[in-house]
Formats: sequence, structure tokens, C-alpha cells
Amino acid sequence: MSSRNGTLQTLIPKFGRTRVLVIGDLMLDEFIWGRVSRISPEAPVPVVWIQRESTMPGGAANVANNIRALGGHVNIVGTVGRDRWGETLLKDLSSRQMGVGGIVRVDRPTTVKTRVIAHHQQVVRVDREQLEPLPSRVVDQLIAAVKKQLVDVDAVVIEDYGKGVIARQLLEAIVPLVRAKRKIITVDPKQEHFDLYRGVTALTPNRQEAGEAVGRELETGEEIRQAGEEILRRLHSDALLITLGEDGMCLFERNGRRTMIPTVAQEVFDVAGAGDTVIATFTLALASGATLEQAARIANHAAGVVVGKVGVAVVTPSELRAKLSSPTAPGLRTARGPLKPRQ
Repeated sequence: MSSRNGTLQTLIPKFGRTRVLVIGDLMLDEFIWGRVSRISPEAPVPVVWIQRESTMPGGAANVANNIRALGGHVNIVGTVGRDRWGETLLKDLSSRQMGVGGIVRVDRPTTVKTRVIAHHQQVVRVDREQLEPLPSRVVDQLIAAVKKQLVDVDAVVIEDYGKGVIARQLLEAIVPLVRAKRKIITVDPKQEHFDLYRGVTALTPNRQEAGEAVGRELETGEEIRQAGEEILRRLHSDALLITLGEDGMCLFERNGRRTMIPTVAQEVFDVAGAGDTVIATFTLALASGATLEQAARIANHAAGVVVGKVGVAVVTPSELRAKLSSPTAPGLRTARGPLKPRQ
């Protein structure tokens, strides 16, 4: 293990002393696990024999679950429906010792994503969701919940899945409030709200989301560099962490420093929820005193763990420590010139 990774190891025990508020679109991830032995005679599709079923917190709830799994304390602000899925999600979150007092019950379905998995491969995904904007009175309830819980947290995560919770009305109220209290605020953004995130600590878009923010596809390293610098100039944020899938991550800092971080994933079974793990770990690390670069490196290793698992998953402190200790984990390349193009 390099001395650099050894330094990162010392931050992990500090995760348990942090308190994070997660605001965003809550979902329930349902998994149907089975096996396939034949193709249906009715259509050219596999017949899945169900062996077991399970559920996990999804969306912003998965971000909160990742924070909790790493030892952080977490409260949640969002909505669930008045249905059995909402009850299941609330009970699950409470059983994992997360604060659910800021979750508002609403007269619309809980967002549920059902994945059918056979032989470690996802066969199909079925979504249940309603995307209409939330009533103004519900948004006011969410704003009140944020104000109430903001006093006792070190950092705030805004997780925007475009399902209705992260609305202009909400952002215009809470972003200036969090900034005024000098709290760390990180955002997993959607393109339509980008300009409302001016002045946040950091954003963690993927390649597609960053491309949508600047109105063009990002294929080459130079295109990524230009987009990252443009977004930072526009939003006046401290940092931008663009996740690039198999190409790793690229961290842009306000001081002009740009760091390419190669992926450390050795086996990739499922990328579902990897972005949630990135923002959860990145925020926890910042709240624990890490620099932006250190936080990005820790988040990269955490993502390398979860993509090696099937289904939406979390990383534990012991798994993260083991990943950081791995002799195969590559180092960093810090750049000020053009980035390496995609192969």
C-alpha cells in the first residue's frame, strides 16, 4: 500500500463522527432473483424461474444507505407514497438507523424500480413512477424539514433524479440557506437545474450529464476538459467531479488543478447505484476533513467495490480499507495539459 493510500486510510474512522443531510428523490429498488433454462414459446424472451425476492433503498435513499454503511449518521428529506412500497421503504430506512423525520407522505405512488436478475445478469427493469411536479404545499413541507434539520449536520447532499422532489422552488430556498451556514453542499445534478447550483461545494455529474450541461457530447479528453472548466466558471463551485465509467473520474478544482483518476474496478458486474456511492463517499470524506483530491480518490475506490457486486449495493469500511490496501490499485495522474482521449 502506498503512503498516499495510507493517508486515506486514516480518514475512514472519522466517517463515524459526521452527520449528513440527504435531500432528493427517494426510491425503492426491488430485485427478483432467478434462473433461466429456456426461451418462452410465446415470444423470444427468457423464462425466469423466481428463486427469491429482495428490496433495497434506491435513489437518494441509496445515497443515504451508502453513508450509513460507511458509518456516517444521516437524515433524509424527500417523499414516499401512501402505499405498501412507501411503508416498506420507511421501515427499511428506520431499521438501518437513518433519520426519516423529514420524509413526507404524498398522494402519489412511491417510485419503484424492479430488476429481474438471472445468472448474475439483469434481464429486464420495470419502473413505477409519477413525474409530475409536487404540489407547492408539499415543497413547502420539504423546505421546512430542511431548515429544521440543517442545524445539526456537517454536510448536505442534493440527489436529483428528476422525479419531482428537486424543484426550482426547493433549490431557490435551500441552496442559499446552506451556503449561508457554510455547510458542505454536494450535488448529483440533472441538466435542467444546473444553473441553480451556483456556489455549491461540488457537483458529481457523469459524462452524459456534464455533456448535457454544456450542450454537446463529450467524447475526447479535450472535450471533457473544456466542459469541466466551462461548468466551473459558470457555477463558481469549488470543484466538479465528472465520473467517466471505465475511464475513471476527472476532478476539476477552482484553482485550476485538474486530476485524472483511473478506475480501480477489477471486475464489473453491475454499475447500478455506483454514482450514489461516489457522491456519498466523496461527501463523507470532505466532511471528515479530506481535501477535494483525497475525497475523490476515496470515492473512486468505493465505486470500484460496488461495481463488483450484483444489484444496487453499498461499500463497508472494511471493504474500502481492503480496496485502498490493494497493491493493484493504480495511482493518480494529475494533468494541466489535454486529457487522454477515450480509447
